[in-house]
Amino acid sequence: MTERSDLAQRVADFARARILCVGDVMLDRYIYGTVDRISPEAPIPILAVTRETAMLGGAGNVVRNLAALKASCCFVSLIGEDPAGREVTQLIAAEPSVEPNLLPEPDRVTTIKVRYVAGSQQLLRADRETIRPAKKTTEDELVRRAGDDLAHCQAVVLSDYGKGVLSDDVIGRIIAAARAQGRPVIVDPRGSDPKRYAGASVITPNRRELGELAGQRIGTPGQIRDAAHEVMKRGGIEAILVTLSQDGMALFTATGEEHHLRAEALEVYDVSGAGDTVVALLACALASGRSLLEAAHLASVAAGIVVGKIGTAVVHPEELVFALRAEDLKFSEAKAASLTQALERVGGWRRQGFRVGFTNGCFDLLHPGHVSLLSQARLRCDKLIVGLNSDASVAKLKGPERPVQSEAARAAVLGSLASVDLVVVFGEDTPLELIKALKPDLLVKGADYTVDTVVGADVVREYGGQVYLADLAEGHSTTNTIRKMNAKAAG
Repeated sequence: MTERSDLAQRVADFARARILCVGDVMLDRYIYGTVDRISPEAPIPILAVTRETAMLGGAGNVVRNLAALKASCCFVSLIGEDPAGREVTQLIAAEPSVEPNLLPEPDRVTTIKVRYVAGSQQLLRADRETIRPAKKTTEDELVRRAGDDLAHCQAVVLSDYGKGVLSDDVIGRIIAAARAQGRPVIVDPRGSDPKRYAGASVITPNRRELGELAGQRIGTPGQIRDAAHEVMKRGGIEAILVTLSQDGMALFTATGEEHHLRAEALEVYDVSGAGDTVVALLACALASGRSLLEAAHLASVAAGIVVGKIGTAVVHPEELVFALRAEDLKFSEAKAASLTQALERVGGWRRQGFRVGFTNGCFDLLHPGHVSLLSQARLRCDKLIVGLNSDASVAKLKGPERPVQSEAARAAVLGSLASVDLVVVFGEDTPLELIKALKPDLLVKGADYTVDTVVGADVVREYGGQVYLADLAEGHSTTNTIRKMNAKAAG
């Protein structure tokens, strides 16, 4: 098995992959608000609506994940000639790496799922949809458009939500055409008949879906194994990657291989859409020449990221790379984050009304002066972000003998402090771009600076933020500490 750090280096290859995705597109609408009282009309909560969002769901969420991973995609699906269909069309048009092939049917209702959410708790979901196969002429056009792209893609995804796009005939014709051209086929399955997916390279059921396909209730590892082999045998399927929630994933192949992958999530907020992320990662990895086991490991890591987000979310390449490398870092309380993760975390803090502070430095050999500065900063904000110079930028600023500790070690030490809420490593000489992206309410540096010499002070003050100069604890310096250590070693 390739090491995780090696897999991290392969994520950039996804940008050269092209994936054909065929399946049921949906419109996922989220209505957020707060609940402070119960309705006098019935024992139900009253949601005071604060905002609404809409995004692609179903197979559309697979496409969103492919686009987020920088892969290009040809997307073939059905919509109705209705406002929701037009909204889906607009959302897909906003993804420049996606080639849309959305076929309208006049008497079809575009699937809409409306979720009502208070905080991180989903209160209710309301669906509007048409569930029936497409007309024969429409099916022929679906297959034709899919076939036109096969020569240009490196993998095929069939995202089956049972709404009518993927009939038995459509599935069979697309799989046959794909295998004739040597393209792997990844299927997110639905229903109880595995023979529908005969010839698939890998299918990705969850525990319940595997039981439906096998026609039996499953719970124990032995039952999962038996069910997987029964489905592969009956369906003529090469491999199954079963997603098992908190128990991770299990990969089985028709040739007898068996691999168990541990769950990667630190916190689970919302599992909706995680299966779409798994399918997208498998497709990108296989299209990029990774083995099925390597692809499964990447999918497991990505699923662990996406379930930590609210709603049908996506995973970005830098988040995936960060998570793959974080295995060696063991960050305290998962406080270290990529910029993308930090922006999402900050967005959540701001929605809760928190005041966000920022400071930065090398923090090489953390000493009482550092601790004092961080404590002073945290007293003046609700959440404190530390911008940490990367190893390369420290060496450039301090000389080739520095840093004494790696960025992983420095981030781990910072993350162990109660005063620090988030650590973001940056590679530039200054944190200016990081400050512009995060837009902290408070920028903190030591009193050895003046406000005019603090990098980013003008930016922060321009949008109404504040700059604070913390008192310095005298007599503490990493450079002096290293000098003393060297002197003792020489003596």
